[in-house]
Amino acid sequence: MERENFNSRIGFILVSAGCAIGIGNVWKFPYITGQNGGGVFVLFYLIFLIFMGAPVLSMELAVGRASKKSAVLGYKTLEKSGSKWHIHGFFATAGCYLLMMYYTTVSGWMLNYFFKFALGTFSSSAVIENGTASVFSKMLSSPLQMLGFMAAMVLLGFAVCSGGLQKGLERITKVIMTGLLALIIVLAIHSMFLSGAKEGISFYLFPDFEKAKQIGLTHVITAAMNQAFFTLSLGVGAMEIFGSCMTKDKTLMGESLWICALDTFVALASGLVIFPACFSFGINADAGPSLIFITLPTVFMNMSMGRIWGAFFFLFMTFASFSTVIAVFENIITCSMDNFSWSRKKAVLVNCVFILIASVPCALGYNLLSGVHLFDTRDILDSEDFIVSNWLLPLGSLVYLLFCCTKWGWGFDKYLKEANTGNGFKIPPIFKHYFRFVIPVLILVIFVAGLL
Repeated sequence: MERENFNSRIGFILVSAGCAIGIGNVWKFPYITGQNGGGVFVLFYLIFLIFMGAPVLSMELAVGRASKKSAVLGYKTLEKSGSKWHIHGFFATAGCYLLMMYYTTVSGWMLNYFFKFALGTFSSSAVIENGTASVFSKMLSSPLQMLGFMAAMVLLGFAVCSGGLQKGLERITKVIMTGLLALIIVLAIHSMFLSGAKEGISFYLFPDFEKAKQIGLTHVITAAMNQAFFTLSLGVGAMEIFGSCMTKDKTLMGESLWICALDTFVALASGLVIFPACFSFGINADAGPSLIFITLPTVFMNMSMGRIWGAFFFLFMTFASFSTVIAVFENIITCSMDNFSWSRKKAVLVNCVFILIASVPCALGYNLLSGVHLFDTRDILDSEDFIVSNWLLPLGSLVYLLFCCTKWGWGFDKYLKEANTGNGFKIPPIFKHYFRFVIPVLILVIFVAGLL
């Protein structure tokens, strides 16, 4: 089956960036930036993003563009006869399925909250009296809400992908990403003009070497390295599929840097929305779900025109999460088409039904299945996320790296030739030993730290 290519370069960059940009950009990056010395953390984050994240991203794209195939067949096309690198392709594909088994639920939370703000739920006397935490608890405890909004995101996602790469994913992602970037800019500008915003911006981005020293420079560097690595969602073949749809016009490192730049812009801008607003109203910006679903709604409730700004924020969050959903769905669909020779229609239908069923345990994990715990005290969502984030992403990235940089795999020279084909930034051959020996050690550090 002939591989469909992107209609434009900007389409490829926006789709790939949309896959990388997700919920973690908003509820994790700003908080750990503020807690790890502000600008000090950002400096190390950018260094690791450029010298670790972008190279591994270029490798995943290179495997896709050179093979014109998805994970399993991509390895089979490029690996030496008799080798077994393609086994990782099955784990990568499984990782995409597992990711969507819980990410669709969290994405459904964003859509749910958009409607809650748009319809005035947070303006009701009950919420004003009981607080925003009561809304979040009520949503989690409602099987109907959890299943309904999860199913909505799954059905909308596969509906987009049913149109194909150009007419479905690329066309819709351009609209979503344009809306996402416009919303984050408007929200950031609004927050920066609130009373007390200056203190929030200073806490967030001003290089606080004293705080970094108190925390420990090693801790700051490790946190920056972790964030730079996980922000791109590498290691499960999600980016490889977009490489398989690329033309040879541009170098892969240049395109990787553009993707990293968009991802970083959204992450930084999210902090400019959150911290000025929280400081303005004297509310602590906690990390994780409580920041998005309890802290920020409280801020919006106390803000002039808060209902509108809250709706805008959760529309932005819906766009951010949905762009990841449809990008990973496209990977899942293409893998089915490649491996089983299915038509797109059949791949969409079968995978839609499977994801709907497989996502049910996570959607019910806070109500009917709240007693189910895996990996010590972790609930279903946290357990699935633990497997993807701490095992499949780092180990998968290490496999891609070894495949592209060692003589037992595809080989560094072949990778370099593919990566440097086209116009744009080219990787100097002198980086060979850095790619082969330094980056693998960094990834192993991330893997061990994640397990500990």
